Amino acid sequence: MREKLLVIDDERMILDLTSMVLNSRGFEVIAVDNALDGYIAIQREKPALALLDYMMPKVNGLDALKEIRSRFPETYVIMFTGKGSEEVAVELMKAGASDYIRKPFSNAKLVERIETVLHLRSIELHNKELLLERERLLEEIERWNRELEERVSIKSVELERAHHEILQSEKLAALGHLSAGMAHEIRNPLNSISLFAQVMRAGSNDDPEMITYSDKIVNEVERIDEILVKLLSTSKRSPYQLRAINLGSVIEKRLRSFEEQMKAQNVALSKSLPTQTPTILADEEELGQIFSNLFANALFEMKTGGALTVKLDCDDREALITVHDTGSGIPKEHLNEIFDPFFTTKTKGTGFGLSVVLRIVKTYSGRIEVESTPDVGTTFRVWLPLA
Repeated sequence: MREKLLVIDDERMILDLTSMVLNSRGFEVIAVDNALDGYIAIQREKPALALLDYMMPKVNGLDALKEIRSRFPETYVIMFTGKGSEEVAVELMKAGASDYIRKPFSNAKLVERIETVLHLRSIELHNKELLLERERLLEEIERWNRELEERVSIKSVELERAHHEILQSEKLAALGHLSAGMAHEIRNPLNSISLFAQVMRAGSNDDPEMITYSDKIVNEVERIDEILVKLLSTSKRSPYQLRAINLGSVIEKRLRSFEEQMKAQNVALSKSLPTQTPTILADEEELGQIFSNLFANALFEMKTGGALTVKLDCDDREALITVHDTGSGIPKEHLNEIFDPFFTTKTKGTGFGLSVVLRIVKTYSGRIEVESTPDVGTTFRVWLPLA
Protein backbone atom coordinates (compact mmCIF):
# COMPACT_ATOMS: atom_id res chain seq x y z
CA MET A 1 0.00 0.00 0.00
CA ARG A 2 1.31 3.45 -0.94
CA GLU A 3 2.19 5.87 1.88
CA LYS A 4 -0.12 8.89 2.08
CA LEU A 5 1.38 12.37 2.15
CA LEU A 6 -0.40 15.73 2.60
CA VAL A 7 0.95 18.96 1.09
CA ILE A 8 -0.33 22.26 2.54
CA ASP A 9 0.89 25.35 0.68
CA ASP A 10 -0.82 28.48 -0.61
CA GLU A 11 1.37 28.56 -3.76
CA ARG A 12 -0.27 26.58 -6.58
CA MET A 13 3.06 26.00 -8.31
CA ILE A 14 4.56 24.38 -5.19
CA LEU A 15 1.48 22.15 -4.79
CA ASP A 16 1.55 20.96 -8.39
CA LEU A 17 5.31 20.43 -8.53
CA THR A 18 5.49 18.61 -5.21
CA SER A 19 2.50 16.42 -6.04
CA MET A 20 4.00 15.46 -9.40
CA VAL A 21 7.40 14.59 -7.92
CA LEU A 22 5.99 12.57 -5.03
CA ASN A 23 3.43 10.73 -7.14
CA SER A 24 6.25 9.66 -9.47
CA ARG A 25 8.12 8.24 -6.44
CA GLY A 26 5.18 6.02 -5.45
CA PHE A 27 3.48 8.17 -2.79
CA GLU A 28 -0.24 8.95 -2.65
CA VAL A 29 -0.47 12.75 -2.42
CA ILE A 30 -3.30 14.95 -1.12
CA ALA A 31 -2.86 18.70 -1.76
CA VAL A 32 -4.68 21.65 -0.08
CA ASP A 33 -3.89 25.37 -0.05
CA ASN A 34 -4.70 26.26 3.61
CA ALA A 35 -4.34 24.84 7.10
CA LEU A 36 -8.07 24.57 7.85
CA ASP A 37 -8.63 22.29 4.87
CA GLY A 38 -5.48 20.48 5.94
CA TYR A 39 -7.02 19.57 9.32
CA ILE A 40 -10.04 18.11 7.56
CA ALA A 41 -7.85 16.13 5.17
CA ILE A 42 -5.72 14.73 7.99
CA GLN A 43 -8.80 13.65 9.94
CA ARG A 44 -10.27 11.96 6.88
CA GLU A 45 -7.19 10.48 5.16
CA LYS A 46 -4.81 10.01 8.14
CA PRO A 47 -1.61 10.69 6.16
CA ALA A 48 1.73 9.53 7.52
CA LEU A 49 3.38 12.88 6.80
CA ALA A 50 2.33 16.49 6.16
CA LEU A 51 4.48 18.97 4.19
CA LEU A 52 3.52 22.35 5.61
CA ASP A 53 4.41 25.85 4.42
CA TYR A 54 5.69 28.24 7.10
CA MET A 55 4.10 31.41 5.63
CA MET A 56 0.38 31.06 4.87
CA PRO A 57 -2.78 33.19 5.13
CA LYS A 58 -5.60 32.53 7.65
CA VAL A 59 -3.54 30.24 9.86
CA ASN A 60 0.25 30.55 9.75
CA GLY A 61 2.49 27.50 9.49
CA LEU A 62 3.75 27.57 13.09
CA ASP A 63 0.23 27.59 14.57
CA ALA A 64 -0.86 24.90 12.10
CA LEU A 65 2.17 22.78 13.08
CA LYS A 66 1.23 22.98 16.79
CA GLU A 67 -2.39 22.13 16.02
CA ILE A 68 -1.49 19.10 13.88
CA ARG A 69 0.96 17.69 16.43
CA SER A 70 -1.61 18.19 19.19
CA ARG A 71 -4.62 16.70 17.42
CA PHE A 72 -2.98 14.18 15.11
CA PRO A 73 0.20 12.89 16.80
CA GLU A 74 0.71 10.07 14.28
CA THR A 75 0.98 12.52 11.38
CA TYR A 76 4.55 13.82 11.26
CA VAL A 77 5.34 17.24 9.80
CA ILE A 78 8.11 18.64 7.57
CA MET A 79 8.08 22.43 7.26
CA PHE A 80 8.72 24.43 4.06
CA THR A 81 10.32 27.77 4.88
CA GLY A 82 11.92 30.61 2.99
CA LYS A 83 13.61 31.79 6.17
CA GLY A 84 16.78 29.96 7.04
CA SER A 85 17.74 31.42 10.40
CA GLU A 86 18.66 29.19 13.33
CA GLU A 87 16.00 30.85 15.47
CA VAL A 88 13.27 29.72 13.05
CA ALA A 89 14.69 26.20 12.88
CA VAL A 90 14.83 25.92 16.68
CA GLU A 91 11.30 27.30 16.96
CA LEU A 92 9.95 24.77 14.45
CA MET A 93 11.69 21.79 16.04
CA LYS A 94 10.44 22.79 19.51
CA ALA A 95 6.90 23.02 18.13
CA GLY A 96 7.08 19.41 16.92
CA ALA A 97 8.42 19.51 13.36
CA SER A 98 10.32 16.39 12.34
CA ASP A 99 12.41 18.37 9.81
CA TYR A 100 12.37 21.54 7.73
CA ILE A 101 13.33 22.29 4.11
CA ARG A 102 14.33 25.67 2.80
CA LYS A 103 12.76 26.94 -0.40
CA PRO A 104 13.75 26.49 -3.13
CA PHE A 105 14.62 22.82 -2.80
CA SER A 106 15.72 20.06 -5.15
CA ASN A 107 13.50 17.08 -5.89
CA ALA A 108 16.13 14.62 -4.70
CA LYS A 109 16.64 16.46 -1.41
CA LEU A 110 12.86 16.59 -0.85
CA VAL A 111 12.44 12.85 -1.38
CA GLU A 112 15.49 12.08 0.76
CA ARG A 113 14.14 14.13 3.69
CA ILE A 114 10.69 12.59 3.36
CA GLU A 115 12.05 9.02 3.37
CA THR A 116 14.24 9.81 6.38
CA VAL A 117 11.29 11.17 8.37
CA LEU A 118 9.06 8.27 7.31
CA HIS A 119 11.72 5.82 8.45
CA LEU A 120 12.04 7.68 11.77
CA ARG A 121 8.23 7.67 12.12
CA SER A 122 8.09 3.92 11.51
CA ILE A 123 10.68 3.28 14.22
CA GLU A 124 9.00 5.59 16.75
CA LEU A 125 5.51 4.18 16.16
CA HIS A 126 6.89 0.66 16.49
CA ASN A 127 8.56 1.67 19.75
CA LYS A 128 5.25 3.06 20.99
CA GLU A 129 3.57 -0.22 20.15
CA LEU A 130 6.28 -2.08 22.05
CA LEU A 131 5.83 0.22 25.04
CA LEU A 132 2.07 -0.30 24.97
CA GLU A 133 2.59 -4.05 24.72
CA ARG A 134 5.04 -3.83 27.62
CA GLU A 135 2.47 -1.96 29.72
CA ARG A 136 -0.17 -4.51 28.81
CA LEU A 137 2.11 -7.38 29.78
CA LEU A 138 3.06 -5.68 33.05
CA GLU A 139 -0.61 -5.19 33.88
CA GLU A 140 -1.29 -8.84 33.02
CA ILE A 141 1.62 -9.96 35.21
CA GLU A 142 0.33 -7.77 38.03
CA ARG A 143 -3.12 -9.32 37.61
CA TRP A 144 -1.59 -12.81 37.72
CA ASN A 145 0.34 -11.86 40.86
CA ARG A 146 -2.84 -10.62 42.53
CA GLU A 147 -4.69 -13.81 41.57
CA LEU A 148 -1.78 -15.91 42.86
CA GLU A 149 -1.70 -13.99 46.14
CA GLU A 150 -5.45 -14.47 46.53
CA ARG A 151 -5.15 -18.20 45.83
CA VAL A 152 -2.25 -18.53 48.26
CA SER A 153 -4.26 -16.63 50.87
CA ILE A 154 -7.30 -18.88 50.35
CA LYS A 155 -5.17 -22.04 50.49
CA SER A 156 -3.41 -20.76 53.62
CA VAL A 157 -6.76 -20.25 55.34
CA GLU A 158 -7.89 -23.71 54.24
CA LEU A 159 -4.61 -25.23 55.46
CA GLU A 160 -4.91 -23.45 58.78
CA ARG A 161 -8.51 -24.65 59.13
CA ALA A 162 -7.50 -28.22 58.27
CA HIS A 163 -4.63 -28.06 60.74
CA HIS A 164 -6.97 -26.75 63.41
CA GLU A 165 -9.46 -29.55 62.71
CA ILE A 166 -6.68 -32.14 62.99
CA LEU A 167 -5.66 -30.68 66.34
CA GLN A 168 -9.28 -30.78 67.51
CA SER A 169 -9.60 -34.43 66.44
CA GLU A 170 -6.37 -35.31 68.24
CA LYS A 171 -7.56 -33.53 71.39
CA LEU A 172 -10.87 -35.38 71.33
CA ALA A 173 -9.13 -38.70 70.74
CA ALA A 174 -6.73 -38.09 73.64
CA LEU A 175 -9.63 -36.96 75.82
CA GLY A 176 -11.50 -40.15 74.92
CA HIS A 177 -8.72 -42.37 76.24
CA LEU A 178 -8.30 -40.20 79.33
CA SER A 179 -12.00 -39.84 80.15
CA ALA A 180 -12.72 -43.54 79.75
CA GLY A 181 -10.03 -44.41 82.31
CA MET A 182 -11.00 -41.55 84.62
CA ALA A 183 -14.67 -42.49 84.57
CA HIS A 184 -13.89 -46.07 85.56
CA GLU A 185 -11.47 -45.07 88.32
CA ILE A 186 -13.63 -42.26 89.71
CA ARG A 187 -16.94 -44.12 89.66
CA ASN A 188 -15.65 -46.91 91.91
CA PRO A 189 -15.00 -44.60 94.92
CA LEU A 190 -18.14 -42.60 94.03
CA ASN A 191 -20.25 -45.73 94.35
CA SER A 192 -18.69 -46.42 97.76
CA ILE A 193 -19.32 -42.84 98.92
CA SER A 194 -22.93 -43.00 97.74
CA LEU A 195 -23.45 -46.37 99.44
CA PHE A 196 -21.99 -45.20 102.78
CA ALA A 197 -24.06 -42.00 102.61
CA GLN A 198 -27.22 -44.04 102.19
CA VAL A 199 -26.17 -46.30 105.11
CA MET A 200 -25.57 -43.18 107.25
CA ARG A 201 -29.00 -41.88 106.32
CA ALA A 202 -30.63 -45.18 107.28
CA GLY A 203 -28.87 -45.19 110.64
CA SER A 204 -29.42 -41.51 111.46
CA ASN A 205 -32.39 -42.34 113.76
CA ASP A 206 -34.45 -39.61 112.15
CA ASP A 207 -31.85 -36.94 112.96
CA PRO A 208 -32.81 -34.13 110.52
CA GLU A 209 -29.31 -32.69 110.39
CA MET A 210 -27.67 -36.04 109.57
CA ILE A 211 -30.33 -36.80 106.98
CA THR A 212 -29.61 -33.43 105.32
CA TYR A 213 -25.89 -34.15 105.26
CA SER A 214 -26.45 -37.59 103.77
CA ASP A 215 -28.76 -36.20 101.07
CA LYS A 216 -26.19 -33.53 100.17
CA ILE A 217 -23.47 -36.16 99.81
CA VAL A 218 -25.69 -38.27 97.51
CA ASN A 219 -26.62 -35.19 95.43
CA GLU A 220 -22.97 -34.20 95.00
CA VAL A 221 -22.09 -37.75 93.99
CA GLU A 222 -24.83 -37.60 91.35
CA ARG A 223 -23.54 -34.22 90.13
CA ILE A 224 -20.03 -35.62 89.72
CA ASP A 225 -21.47 -38.57 87.81
CA GLU A 226 -23.31 -36.18 85.47
CA ILE A 227 -20.02 -34.37 84.80
CA LEU A 228 -18.40 -37.70 83.98
CA VAL A 229 -21.23 -38.47 81.55
CA LYS A 230 -20.68 -35.10 79.83
CA LEU A 231 -16.96 -35.73 79.72
CA LEU A 232 -17.49 -39.08 78.04
CA SER A 233 -19.96 -37.55 75.55
CA THR A 234 -17.33 -35.15 74.19
CA SER A 235 -15.31 -37.99 72.74
CA LYS A 236 -17.41 -41.15 72.91
CA ARG A 237 -20.65 -41.68 71.06
CA SER A 238 -23.63 -42.70 73.16
CA PRO A 239 -25.90 -45.54 72.00
CA TYR A 240 -27.69 -44.29 68.89
CA GLN A 241 -30.31 -45.26 66.35
CA LEU A 242 -30.04 -43.89 62.80
CA ARG A 243 -33.16 -43.09 60.83
CA ALA A 244 -34.35 -40.48 58.33
CA ILE A 245 -35.47 -37.49 60.39
CA ASN A 246 -36.79 -34.10 59.42
CA LEU A 247 -34.12 -31.52 60.21
CA GLY A 248 -36.58 -28.64 60.53
CA SER A 249 -38.68 -30.61 63.03
CA VAL A 250 -35.64 -31.31 65.21
CA ILE A 251 -34.73 -27.61 65.28
CA GLU A 252 -38.33 -26.60 65.98
CA LYS A 253 -38.61 -29.10 68.85
CA ARG A 254 -35.41 -27.85 70.50
CA LEU A 255 -36.52 -24.23 70.13
CA ARG A 256 -39.78 -24.98 71.94
CA SER A 257 -37.86 -26.19 74.98
CA PHE A 258 -36.34 -22.69 75.30
CA GLU A 259 -39.57 -20.68 74.83
CA GLU A 260 -40.07 -19.88 78.52
CA GLN A 261 -36.45 -18.86 78.96
CA MET A 262 -36.66 -16.54 75.94
CA LYS A 263 -39.79 -14.89 77.33
CA ALA A 264 -38.18 -14.46 80.75
CA GLN A 265 -35.05 -12.89 79.24
CA ASN A 266 -37.00 -10.76 76.73
CA VAL A 267 -35.29 -12.39 73.73
CA ALA A 268 -37.02 -12.01 70.37
CA LEU A 269 -36.92 -15.10 68.16
CA SER A 270 -36.67 -14.89 64.38
CA LYS A 271 -36.71 -18.21 62.57
CA SER A 272 -36.72 -19.25 58.94
CA LEU A 273 -37.54 -22.94 58.60
CA PRO A 274 -38.94 -23.92 55.18
CA THR A 275 -42.15 -25.94 55.09
CA GLN A 276 -40.47 -28.66 53.06
CA THR A 277 -37.32 -29.20 55.10
CA PRO A 278 -34.73 -31.84 54.19
CA THR A 279 -34.31 -35.21 55.86
CA ILE A 280 -31.04 -36.42 57.29
CA LEU A 281 -29.93 -39.88 58.38
CA ALA A 282 -29.16 -39.40 62.07
CA ASP A 283 -30.05 -40.11 65.67
CA GLU A 284 -32.63 -37.49 66.65
CA GLU A 285 -31.49 -37.13 70.26
CA GLU A 286 -27.84 -36.88 69.26
CA LEU A 287 -28.52 -34.37 66.50
CA GLY A 288 -30.72 -32.30 68.81
CA GLN A 289 -27.79 -31.80 71.18
CA ILE A 290 -26.12 -29.61 68.55
CA PHE A 291 -28.99 -27.13 68.59
CA SER A 292 -29.67 -27.33 72.33
CA ASN A 293 -26.06 -26.37 73.08
CA LEU A 294 -26.01 -23.57 70.51
CA PHE A 295 -29.34 -22.12 71.72
CA ALA A 296 -28.30 -22.39 75.37
CA ASN A 297 -25.01 -20.57 74.71
CA ALA A 298 -26.81 -17.84 72.75
CA LEU A 299 -29.35 -17.23 75.52
CA PHE A 300 -26.60 -17.19 78.14
CA GLU A 301 -25.14 -14.17 76.32
CA MET A 302 -28.52 -12.35 76.21
CA LYS A 303 -29.68 -12.39 79.83
CA THR A 304 -31.08 -8.85 79.59
CA GLY A 305 -32.67 -9.10 76.15
CA GLY A 306 -31.69 -9.44 72.53
CA ALA A 307 -32.54 -11.28 69.35
CA LEU A 308 -32.00 -14.91 68.38
CA THR A 309 -32.08 -15.76 64.67
CA VAL A 310 -32.31 -19.35 63.46
CA LYS A 311 -32.24 -20.08 59.73
CA LEU A 312 -32.23 -23.28 57.69
CA ASP A 313 -31.12 -23.34 54.04
CA CYS A 314 -30.37 -26.32 51.84
CA ASP A 315 -29.44 -27.42 48.36
CA ASP A 316 -29.36 -30.90 46.86
CA ARG A 317 -26.21 -31.87 48.79
CA GLU A 318 -26.22 -30.31 52.25
CA ALA A 319 -28.13 -28.24 54.77
CA LEU A 320 -26.87 -25.02 56.35
CA ILE A 321 -28.13 -24.07 59.81
CA THR A 322 -27.32 -20.53 60.97
CA VAL A 323 -27.70 -19.48 64.61
CA HIS A 324 -27.10 -15.81 65.35
CA ASP A 325 -27.37 -13.91 68.63
CA THR A 326 -26.94 -10.27 69.59
CA GLY A 327 -25.02 -10.99 72.77
CA SER A 328 -21.68 -9.68 73.95
CA GLY A 329 -19.71 -11.76 71.44
CA ILE A 330 -16.58 -13.85 71.76
CA PRO A 331 -13.18 -12.15 72.12
CA LYS A 332 -10.97 -12.72 69.08
CA GLU A 333 -8.28 -14.45 71.13
CA HIS A 334 -10.81 -17.10 72.26
CA LEU A 335 -12.26 -18.01 68.85
CA ASN A 336 -9.74 -20.80 68.26
CA GLU A 337 -10.33 -22.27 71.72
CA ILE A 338 -14.10 -22.42 72.10
CA PHE A 339 -14.34 -26.02 70.79
CA ASP A 340 -11.60 -27.26 73.14
CA PRO A 341 -12.77 -29.55 75.96
CA PHE A 342 -12.82 -27.80 79.38
CA PHE A 343 -12.53 -24.32 77.82
CA THR A 344 -15.23 -21.96 79.13
CA THR A 345 -15.67 -18.33 80.03
CA LYS A 346 -18.64 -19.10 82.28
CA THR A 347 -18.03 -19.07 86.02
CA LYS A 348 -19.93 -22.35 86.47
CA GLY A 349 -19.44 -23.87 83.03
CA THR A 350 -17.80 -27.23 82.39
CA GLY A 351 -16.53 -26.39 78.89
CA PHE A 352 -18.09 -29.51 77.33
CA GLY A 353 -21.00 -28.01 75.35
CA LEU A 354 -19.25 -26.92 72.16
CA SER A 355 -16.87 -29.90 72.32
CA VAL A 356 -19.94 -32.13 72.11
CA VAL A 357 -21.29 -30.03 69.23
CA LEU A 358 -18.02 -30.40 67.32
CA ARG A 359 -17.87 -34.15 67.95
CA ILE A 360 -21.44 -34.70 66.71
CA VAL A 361 -20.98 -32.47 63.65
CA LYS A 362 -17.83 -34.41 62.73
CA THR A 363 -19.63 -37.70 63.33
CA TYR A 364 -22.08 -36.75 60.56
CA SER A 365 -19.25 -35.57 58.23
CA GLY A 366 -20.33 -31.97 58.64
CA ARG A 367 -18.46 -28.80 59.48
CA ILE A 368 -18.98 -25.83 61.76
CA GLU A 369 -17.74 -22.24 61.65
CA VAL A 370 -18.11 -19.28 63.99
CA GLU A 371 -17.92 -15.52 63.48
CA SER A 372 -18.12 -13.09 66.36
CA THR A 373 -17.78 -9.37 66.98
CA PRO A 374 -17.53 -8.16 70.59
CA ASP A 375 -20.63 -6.18 71.68
CA VAL A 376 -22.35 -7.01 68.37
CA GLY A 377 -23.04 -10.74 68.43
CA THR A 378 -22.04 -14.24 67.38
CA THR A 379 -22.98 -16.41 64.40
CA PHE A 380 -22.56 -20.19 64.23
CA ARG A 381 -22.93 -21.94 60.86
CA VAL A 382 -23.36 -25.71 60.71
CA TRP A 383 -23.25 -27.64 57.43
CA LEU A 384 -24.65 -31.18 57.44
CA PRO A 385 -24.77 -33.53 54.42
CA LEU A 386 -28.26 -34.70 53.50
CA ALA A 387 -29.37 -38.32 53.57
